[in-house]
Amino acid sequence: MKKLLKYLIIIFVALNLLIVISGKSWMYKAISITYLKGYSSSYIDDYIHFTANTIKDGNHQKWAIANDYNKAKLPDFIKPINDKLETVAFMVIINDSIQYEQYWYGYSADSMSNSFSMSKSWVATLIGVAIKEGKIKSIEQQVCDFLPDFCEGRNSELTIKDLLTMSSGLNWTEDYYNPIGQTAEAYYGSNLRELVSSLKVIETPGKVFKYHSSCTQLLTFVVEEATGKTISEYASEKLWQPMGAKHPALWNTNTEGGDEKGFCCINSNARDFARLGKLYMNHGNWNGKQLIDSSYVESATSIADLLDEKGNENTNYGYQFWMTNYKEMHIYYARGLWGQYVICIPEKDMIVVRLGRKFGAILEDGHHDDFYQFIDAALEMYP
Repeated sequence: MKKLLKYLIIIFVALNLLIVISGKSWMYKAISITYLKGYSSSYIDDYIHFTANTIKDGNHQKWAIANDYNKAKLPDFIKPINDKLETVAFMVIINDSIQYEQYWYGYSADSMSNSFSMSKSWVATLIGVAIKEGKIKSIEQQVCDFLPDFCEGRNSELTIKDLLTMSSGLNWTEDYYNPIGQTAEAYYGSNLRELVSSLKVIETPGKVFKYHSSCTQLLTFVVEEATGKTISEYASEKLWQPMGAKHPALWNTNTEGGDEKGFCCINSNARDFARLGKLYMNHGNWNGKQLIDSSYVESATSIADLLDEKGNENTNYGYQFWMTNYKEMHIYYARGLWGQYVICIPEKDMIVVRLGRKFGAILEDGHHDDFYQFIDAALEMYP
């Protein structure tokens, strides 16, 4: 027993020395709120451990409720999938009316959880708003026009479009399980602006799709420089309030009063997340008010003309939205880690929202198998 205790003390001291010497002090936070709690990465309720800015709400605009609300039954095939992947919310909206919703594990229509990378689609939308307002000239404008300190070497080649389409060519590695990687540092660390500002363009931008959270974080800083407001303030003024969200949302920051983690971490509920789907399904118009130009919506939800990392034609990404052609329907969606989805199916005038703790296996086409399964469930309920 004494020998075991001695070894544990040695390991503890060695780990601490390694963290101190490497300068990765943010790992203490990762260890305390994630690894010591039995998780290997982030989880949908960990937002309570981070500081946040508020996306303020305004006058609540209630969702319309369909006459046959919750009359349909969940298909049998989706029930074990929900159990295995720990779905906490499933919602189907048709013609801007809620047809069906169900919650599990103590969650409800008012429960808050982390969007993870669904926030990327919100940031892209705010780029569209800023363009509509003339604060950004176009997606072809140089990033360095807004972030001059970032403008060194080949970074001057980078355009807003390159960031929107995840074709930046930056030296970033997206890895959700590496505890000492760039993604973990962005999530747990306190030097977010320094981290992404130190990145370098090492491949020609605008050519190859490589999914980088750093792209969205740079877009976040562009929005703030263009508007003179924090991303939370701008989101509140231009989206959250005009769209009548029921509750204020929290956007996690790297420090108290610091930078919002634009690449992730809007914390809200299924009904308010779904409002983004309604906005896009209605071509940027919200109940008679045009919040973003319809042309921007069209471009954002169309496949960007790029190659993937294998040299094949990009088939699944636009402006921070994922998309697929499934059952002869063009489908686009916001996607977050662990299977957070706001799925838009224009041919059916249908929005499918799923929130949960786990996601399914990733397929060769870049989508997860559960994504298709949730679509199948909604289409079986409402053919």
